[in-house]
Amino acid sequence: MNQYIPCIEIMDTTLRDGEQTNGVSFLPHEKLMIARKLLSGVRVDRIEVASARVSEGEREAVTMICQQARQKGLLHRVEVLGFIDGGQSVDWIDACGCRVVNLLAKGSLKHCSYQLEKAAEEHIADVCREVEYAHQKGMDVNLYLEDWSNGMRDSADYVYQLMDALVRTPVRRFMLPDTLGVMNPLQVIENFRKMRKRYPDANFDFHAHNDYDLAVSNSLAAALSGARGIHVTVNGLGERCGNAPLASVQAILKDQFHAVTHIDESQLNDISRMVESFSGIAVAPNQPIVGENVFTQVAGVHADGDSKDKLYYNELMPERFGRRREYALGKNSGRANIAMNLEELGLELTPEQTRRVTQRITELGDKKEIVTQDDLPYIVSDVLKHEPADEKVRLISYVVSTAYGLKPGANVSVEINGQRYEAAATGDGQYDAFVKALRYIYKKYLGRTFPILANYQVTIPPGGRTDALVQTVISWHMGNGRLLRTRGLDVDQTEAAIKATFKMLNIVEDSM
Repeated sequence: MNQYIPCIEIMDTTLRDGEQTNGVSFLPHEKLMIARKLLSGVRVDRIEVASARVSEGEREAVTMICQQARQKGLLHRVEVLGFIDGGQSVDWIDACGCRVVNLLAKGSLKHCSYQLEKAAEEHIADVCREVEYAHQKGMDVNLYLEDWSNGMRDSADYVYQLMDALVRTPVRRFMLPDTLGVMNPLQVIENFRKMRKRYPDANFDFHAHNDYDLAVSNSLAAALSGARGIHVTVNGLGERCGNAPLASVQAILKDQFHAVTHIDESQLNDISRMVESFSGIAVAPNQPIVGENVFTQVAGVHADGDSKDKLYYNELMPERFGRRREYALGKNSGRANIAMNLEELGLELTPEQTRRVTQRITELGDKKEIVTQDDLPYIVSDVLKHEPADEKVRLISYVVSTAYGLKPGANVSVEINGQRYEAAATGDGQYDAFVKALRYIYKKYLGRTFPILANYQVTIPPGGRTDALVQTVISWHMGNGRLLRTRGLDVDQTEAAIKATFKMLNIVEDSM
């Protein structure tokens, strides 16, 4: 086993194996966008985009992806899963314009005997015919040994019998999956050593599943044991517990073992957000590399150490992944966290003022309130008992209404820089109608573009009481790639959203 790994191919199978996540089904145009980002942005070496003969939607998606990949000279990096079915899968893939087929053979005797109800020799002959047929059509062929992990445990002789026959064929890569996620890293190393020793010239990939939370560790073990390719999915999507996450595999291969890949790490957060949006599967806040909280320091002692000599930094720098470090505001913040956030906002306080602001944020944290950096100037003003900052945009009054069979409506009166404006609008909901009225005012009377709503989140504190506070966090596209997040808190969801909206509008006015 080598201590350092020279070069590893990363094959992303989000659009095939990742789509087997319960409830996930990508539309053809979504598949196209993800494929384009993976190939041209993230720069993975290969993508597996579908299973053959599944649906007309899959045919459309594969055809679109292959057409675009061909135009960019990347067609050889697009792959589709095919089956041992007398050439039907190969013909389907060929008709879509794809030139690489990943054939699915049975890698364990149990699968061969009980699922196919065939003798080993019969299945091997079928696989060889399929490989030859694809090769005759000018296609590259890779081969999955499905259930290889159990095959090596229960029927190694069958695995060797299959490999002995196929190693002499034009198969380019033998892809060894831990289909049921049952292996541990020591078993991966042992079995890869056996395969490498017996077939030293074969090109092996490893495909991990995460049932025991070992997909990343097993992928690393395979790379250390001679695997030339590792299969991953964005955000670890996949059947049951998922597959090895792309971002985690990339980071550990590079940082811990100096492996060379072609991945552009600055794009990992973007592809994670794209797949999160299209799949509807939220990324856990503590997911390494791409989780919302992973570059957020909460403890005040950590912020203090960072300010003195970056004592709590490691190689996983947020800028490397297109992100930035944040210092959370809450009951564990401490003065160092507050000072970091104040410095970023350009606010200067005396030590005593900082102590009082810290005390207030701690009180809010004890009430489970989330305090964002955008809240800090308002908390500072309140704590120091200054006169309230002049609000350049003030809500004078509003009425929202909804009735069965009618679109919700809103009548809004606002004051902007001392001038009063009124408007009415209808929308798909009360808040939507309210925002449309504001958009009308900004366009007609001010000749300005109203910021675009990027994300809208509503949370309710635990307990579910009727008097529980509703927290609304809204993200806004401000132009020039800038994203602003504001928060409102109220017993009424619409009122909370309106508070968040006016906080945003005042930040905009202050910056003009």
